[in-house]
Amino acid sequence: MTVNIGTTRTFDFGDGKQISIETGKLAKQAHGSVVLRMGNTMLLATVVGNQDAREGTDFLPLSVDYQEKFASVGRIPGGFLKREARLSDYEILICRIVDRAIRPLFPEDYHADIQVQISLISSDQNILPDALAGLAASAAIMLSDIPFNGPMAEVRVARIDGKYVINPYKDQLATADIDFIVAGTEHDINMVEGEANEISEHDFVEAIKVAHDYIKKLCALQHELCEAVGGRKPAREYNHEDKDEELAKKIHAETYDKVYAVAKSRAPKDERKAAFAQVLEDFVAQYSEEEKATLNMGLVKKYYHEVEYHAMRDMILNEGQRLDGRKLDEVRSIWSEVDYLPAAHGSAVFTRGETQSLTSVTLGSKMDEQMLDSPMLSGYNKFILHYNFPSFSTGEARPNRGPGRREIGHGNLAMRGLKKMLPGQIENPYTIRIVSDILESNGSSSMATVCAGSLALMDAGIKMREAVSGIAMGLVTSKDNSKYRVLSDILGDEDHLGDMDFKVVGTKNGIVACQMDIKIDGLKWAMVEEALNQAKAGRLHILGEMNKTLDAPRPEYKPHTPRIETIIVDTEFIGAIIGPGGKIIQGIQKDTGATISIEEKDNKGYVEIATNNAESMNKAVSIIRGIVSVPEVGEVYTGKVKSVVDFGAFVEILPGKEGLLHISEISWNRIEKMDGVLTVGQEIQVKLIEVDKKTGKYRLSHKVLTPRPEKSDDEPRRREDRPRERS
Repeated sequence: MTVNIGTTRTFDFGDGKQISIETGKLAKQAHGSVVLRMGNTMLLATVVGNQDAREGTDFLPLSVDYQEKFASVGRIPGGFLKREARLSDYEILICRIVDRAIRPLFPEDYHADIQVQISLISSDQNILPDALAGLAASAAIMLSDIPFNGPMAEVRVARIDGKYVINPYKDQLATADIDFIVAGTEHDINMVEGEANEISEHDFVEAIKVAHDYIKKLCALQHELCEAVGGRKPAREYNHEDKDEELAKKIHAETYDKVYAVAKSRAPKDERKAAFAQVLEDFVAQYSEEEKATLNMGLVKKYYHEVEYHAMRDMILNEGQRLDGRKLDEVRSIWSEVDYLPAAHGSAVFTRGETQSLTSVTLGSKMDEQMLDSPMLSGYNKFILHYNFPSFSTGEARPNRGPGRREIGHGNLAMRGLKKMLPGQIENPYTIRIVSDILESNGSSSMATVCAGSLALMDAGIKMREAVSGIAMGLVTSKDNSKYRVLSDILGDEDHLGDMDFKVVGTKNGIVACQMDIKIDGLKWAMVEEALNQAKAGRLHILGEMNKTLDAPRPEYKPHTPRIETIIVDTEFIGAIIGPGGKIIQGIQKDTGATISIEEKDNKGYVEIATNNAESMNKAVSIIRGIVSVPEVGEVYTGKVKSVVDFGAFVEILPGKEGLLHISEISWNRIEKMDGVLTVGQEIQVKLIEVDKKTGKYRLSHKVLTPRPEKSDDEPRRREDRPRERS
């Protein structure tokens, strides 16, 4: 019996990196499965699709799950259960990247459930899997019989030291000024996600073009793999939609003009929605109750939605008019306000048209950092952004079950843009949490979060390098792509009916983050360039409106903001500050009320002191500076008596540093006994007069700080005052 050990095809990037895709060895009962490998990073991707659609389903029930196995990095999961739990935000973001890249490539009339699962089964910590997951998913689907207009591939493109690098190593990204994940087919780009350091629109397009060159090669690799296993399987036959051509023609004939008129009315969102609903209601009203009983209302609503779709697109293409009457490049009216929440450390309200974000900023210490515990992400995060989308923001009544994948994705995009303009650790010692609550929504709520977040950070006194704004761009094209319109600051309806959702985040100097999803074939680079230039104009306009509210970070933090000071010390002092079993640092916190944390990095100790009280801060800083200070001979200290002995007292001159004040150094007058001279806890000024070279012990004196008394003629001389006798 011959054992099938699989089929593999490999692509060489030419710079020492290779990608191999293997099939036929693992997970053979899935409808399609591959193992993708780059270095020691390995992804297992599988796809399974039901043969039939569930009754009443008129969309594609596609689920994409990406999970990282802790065994892939040789770790055991934390927590009580010690097993992989629900997906982390990082894993969900990768799920979204894959979903957005492959979803447009399934036929619009295919409605059976499809499940794509991708597992990180082995990991090279220096090779990021996020730009490999989509390629693995596409290869698995290509090997199945599920209808799919692929292949699709994705790559990471970074610009490092002025040169574009495809799928760079993780440690190379530290110096990259462009970091994009780009997905597409042999002919088109359909997804871009990433961040940059204020790059130009020209550089953006160049990076995408470089990425697409490699996407074409990786699509060819999938074709080679399919041919190696006998060619692509014939796509399964399906019929997931009921059809009634006569009904479709009737609905179009009787409602198109009315729908077009509503679209041209420039009515607000709610009025427009009600008017569209009334047109449908009037159409259905022509049928008797007996006829309605046999009327397929699912098809009626489907065909009517198609009428709305085409009427609104035709209006934009033919007349250049938008649903709310704006010009194609016109941004909705904007108003904003800062310091709206008096108890927050920073806050802003940003309203653009019918979209509104109420955003707060909370500043915390190192103790408030977010702990990251996943195979590829471990450590701590000190910049957190949460985006919330409650149901009332769209006038709907539905349960709020916590953040979904959409909320996590929108929040991540806003976080990418804002973090680029944050100051460094010394200028900003805080852990920052931003919360954006969307109170109204009619398109571009993630971009409203960017604008409100920028204003709230500056209101909090965070020294942002530049203000940041964001804008969502749309695109409507004719069937043959001979005519197209680029739309600035799109509405929710324009997002649904359009062919592109292109979110651009930037400063006055350039682009810092982006997210682009394209739903058409035959995208021209001219369209992307026009959208970018139009986005720049809109972005600068929005920044101008924001500057009217607040054009620079506040010079001071709010009075109720916790104060944080960071002291950088040599690593040898870390143990002295902590003390045995944490005794010293705990004592400082108890005595001062401050919160103190220590982090060692770059061969230095970073001591962070956080408190709401200036007196507490000064006291804690003084103690810590005392611990790390090196006593100098000749310096005068205000010390505290720690113990009294027969021959003097031990005095603490700096935290943890004691010296001997000998009985003979207390006063110019002779002291016979220490009884009643000094008491434990008493403060006394002393001068460091000597450090023993062998033992390092400190010798102190108090008497040298007091005037030496003059001696009378009849006063007997002390031995040390008498002249020495000659031998």
